Amino acid sequence: MPVSDYVQNLRAHVGHDLLMFPTVAAIVLNDRGEVLLHQRSDNGQWNLIAGLMDPGEQPAGAVAREVEEETAVQIKIERLAGVVSHEVTYVNGDHCQMVNMFFRCRAVGGEARVNDSESLAVGWFPVDALPELTPFTRRMLAIALEDDAPAYFAAPGEAGF
Repeated sequence: MPVSDYVQNLRAHVGHDLLMFPTVAAIVLNDRGEVLLHQRSDNGQWNLIAGLMDPGEQPAGAVAREVEEETAVQIKIERLAGVVSHEVTYVNGDHCQMVNMFFRCRAVGGEARVNDSESLAVGWFPVDALPELTPFTRRMLAIALEDDAPAYFAAPGEAGF
């Protein structure tokens, strides 16, 4: 995955120490109720379309940008599905805490395809025939698929998921 100049500059100062980043993820549905996923180029796993927000960017703009950059699909955001935090340590040793805002979205244009170097494959999947996903990803997906549900967040003292 390409690392932005912003993150490279931070890492030059703090090395592999913990950094906190705002991130977004999209649960994108088409008219058939299928979910848009991409297969990551760094680890081969299928995942939601997601990424870091750029400095000065709003979450809704970031999620629309990420989906179009990675898949060439344009979206309409239906709702904020939730906010959750999780830690990641990358193979290079970088330690991050991601504060992830995940959105339920509807595809409104474009044809799904690999559109950048972050993906090996892109595809639409029926909810009952998904490829292997991490438990974290499955939980975000399940929450977003609940119609008219309030946005998820861990209550004070709860660990989240």
